[in-house]
Amino acid sequence: MASGREIKTKIKSVQNTRKVTRALEMVSASKIRKAQDRMKASRPYARLMRQVIGHIAQANTEYVHPFMAKREQVKRVGYVIVSTDRGLCGGLNSQMFRRILADMRGWQEKGAEVDVVCIGQKASVFFRRLKVNMVGSVTHLGEKPELTALVGVIKVMLDGYAAGSLDRVFLCYNDFVNTMVQRYTQDQLLPLPAPEKLESKHDWDYLYEPDAATVLDQVMTRYVESLVYQAVLENLASEHAARMVAMKAASDNATKLIGTLNLIYNKARQAAITQEISEIVGGAAAV
Repeated sequence: MASGREIKTKIKSVQNTRKVTRALEMVSASKIRKAQDRMKASRPYARLMRQVIGHIAQANTEYVHPFMAKREQVKRVGYVIVSTDRGLCGGLNSQMFRRILADMRGWQEKGAEVDVVCIGQKASVFFRRLKVNMVGSVTHLGEKPELTALVGVIKVMLDGYAAGSLDRVFLCYNDFVNTMVQRYTQDQLLPLPAPEKLESKHDWDYLYEPDAATVLDQVMTRYVESLVYQAVLENLASEHAARMVAMKAASDNATKLIGTLNLIYNKARQAAITQEISEIVGGAAAV
């Protein structure tokens, strides 16, 4: 059995760890509300953009945008992976990476090559270690992500698809459901998936000024950017929620461990006292 001093040192160490986990839990609890507000504020824009794209997809126009043209043969697949910059958020990143790797293997078995764009420090480090063909990355977006910081890495994928070097582009992130549930989501960015059924029964058409190609190039690019930006905000809210839950679990475990160690310490101290009394009694009997 460990000595009383060693057990006391362990108890002190666990208490210090609990202070850290409680502090991280409270920081995430304070930040999650702001992250949720930003996420909810950008949802109406993304929803309306999706509706406009749905109308454009059903329009009878002679011009078909390259982002809406589906290619039958898939030779190269691109992934835009949104992760966190910091750790200590449970299995949020590791579970997502496991699912992405399984999907990548599926495409590689079909003979397709894979390109990756990483948003967030954790994804950059993980996929660089795997020696995947990483064509772009951006990290340290902070608590208030700006779209301007994402434009560069998004453009890499858009240019690749427009040039014909990429045949599919997927967006992978953690969707925020509630504080306890964050769901891994993989959306097809390009080609743009078939729109949801619209309420209108008639065909849509638009008058484009100056021309359809110029307008649609801008609209489609903004739409893809809005999807990626929304995914970053969803992932940020998921990060704070996951960290809050993970740190609360760590604090609870530390409390249980301190209780167990205190019990062991008391038993060790009692054993030492009993042994000392036995030695005194034995010495007195010998005299």
